[in-house]
Amino acid sequence: MRTLFGMILGALILGIGVYMHDSMATSTVANGQTAQERRTIVNWDVAQTNWEALKTRTKEDWAKLTAQMKS
Repeated sequence: MRTLFGMILGALILGIGVYMHDSMATSTVANGQTAQERRTIVNWDVAQTNWEALKTRTKEDWAKLTAQMKS
C-alpha cells in the first residue's frame, strides 16, 4: 500500500512541477519578451484534449457496463 501511495504521490508532484516549470517558462511577466523563444515540456492543449476524451470514454463505458448489469 505504501508503494502505491508513493507512486501516486510522486506522479502528482511530477505533474505539478512540470506545470509550474511550463507556466514560468512561457510567462511574459517572469521572463520578459524572451518567453516566446522557450519551449514548454508538455503541450497542455493536447493534454487537455486527451483528458476530455478519456473522461467521455469512461462515462460511456460506465453507462454500458451498468446497462449490462441491469439486464
